[in-house]
Amino acid sequence: MRADQQWGTIGGLVMASAERFPDVEALVDGDLRLTFPQLRDAVVDAARAHIAAGVGPGDRVAIWAPNIAEWVIAGLGAVTAGAVLVPLNTRYKGTEAADIIRRSGASVLLCVNGFLGNDYVGMLEGQQLSCRIVVLRGDSPTGTIAWSDYLAAGAEVTTDAVAERQAATAPDDLCDLVFTSGTTGAPKGVMVTHAQTLRVFEVWADIVGLVEADRYLVVNPFFHTFGYKAGIIACLLKGATIIPEPVFDVGRVLTRIAAERVSMLPGPPTLFLSILNDPARDTFDLSSLRVAVTGAAAIPVSMIERMRDELTFRTIITAYGLTEATGTVTMCRAEDDPATIALTSGRAIPDTEVRIVDEDNNEVPRGEAGEIVCRGYNVMLGYLDNPTATAETVDPEGWLHTGDVGIMDERGYVRITDRTKDMFIVGGFNAYPAEIENLLMGFEGIAQVAVVGVPDERMGEVGMAFVVPREGVSIDPDALVAWARDTMANFKVPRHVRIVDALPTNASGKVVKVELRERGRAEIAGA
Repeated sequence: MRADQQWGTIGGLVMASAERFPDVEALVDGDLRLTFPQLRDAVVDAARAHIAAGVGPGDRVAIWAPNIAEWVIAGLGAVTAGAVLVPLNTRYKGTEAADIIRRSGASVLLCVNGFLGNDYVGMLEGQQLSCRIVVLRGDSPTGTIAWSDYLAAGAEVTTDAVAERQAATAPDDLCDLVFTSGTTGAPKGVMVTHAQTLRVFEVWADIVGLVEADRYLVVNPFFHTFGYKAGIIACLLKGATIIPEPVFDVGRVLTRIAAERVSMLPGPPTLFLSILNDPARDTFDLSSLRVAVTGAAAIPVSMIERMRDELTFRTIITAYGLTEATGTVTMCRAEDDPATIALTSGRAIPDTEVRIVDEDNNEVPRGEAGEIVCRGYNVMLGYLDNPTATAETVDPEGWLHTGDVGIMDERGYVRITDRTKDMFIVGGFNAYPAEIENLLMGFEGIAQVAVVGVPDERMGEVGMAFVVPREGVSIDPDALVAWARDTMANFKVPRHVRIVDALPTNASGKVVKVELRERGRAEIAGA
């Protein structure tokens, strides 16, 4: 029986995992080591705390924290209590986070204080938020609640009350709102259900070969669909151990792989290249590594070959997905050859459809480029409070229009040839030029700005901003970059700024981004 039919909801899965894997470690974070029954108990305590705080069925609980044990426990506690989880990017600044907190209607914000030196609570000062702020880790300033105190208040709520909440949550209820930026610039809340999440990531876990007692180092951030669902949810489904890693540092990752006997390691290509090229790699015992999943950027065939030859990976899979498709559209299979794994993103996951279509929504012949569309149980319910954007993205026949350009071969394998509209990927993070441009327009003296992605040896791609100053205004590129670092998430900050008299436009007056990309790439190549 499928996971969505058997357990129905994420809360149901948490309860079942304690019975199915009674002696397996579920969560390891520093000195904290919890078995699946102990994790269940911690999640129930978190759910009691949420209920005591007045969180009702369908209420929104936002979480703004790195990959730590508290994220797992508090987040799962929220959905077990029937709430809808709203993950926030840890790289957001206060303005970005507050916008999503307000638009989601979150009544509780779970955050940390001091992560990477960031004062998360302080960044929200002056944002006029009405939500209760709970600090999961770090000092809790005046006006906030420490996680320990929040949990203690839950003692007045019985475990029976949690069981009732969990039982009253339906498989087709919303489980989370993951906000994803779009080419229109404003982040949009993607609505996905418990049933969709369980079904998609059971399929995902089966294809990658995740098994009981696998030890899974989760480097992908929990605030992203992949880190949360291909990480936490997949481990609950298969009985694998969740080992959160809050920041990618190659030395720390190598140390944890050896110490924890990590067998499962997903991540962007930059992660694997960093490991392969680290001069100290041979001093660590990495023989436990068995499964790797990667994607989100161009991958050299040699990297796949080296992962197999120089490391102990037996299964290496690339995949393609987007939040609007519950994170997964296509996947390679374990038996695929290195060229297929490196040069394609695989074929449709079972019981879903993927096509390549032209501008009139007609399927194009195999081998021809067009837009990637998909249809099936993985397609979102829609965007929160945005029926217009939903209708623009999911057509009347149920096809999700990804905006990505690709080519499908005779086997049904898809090769991505262009990114979502103008999107580029910075170290595994999706960067949307329209959103960055809107933020940059807040810098005094800018008349126009266009942002494109250009190659970067370390990050894969970074932003290059072409800036047209207002009449009579002089703009210092370094000052603009410094301002941007204080205003937006670091991955969005343009690494290169070019001051220009005008932007190239077509007959309709639209900026010709292709021309700017070519210019930017030529400059980088020349440098």
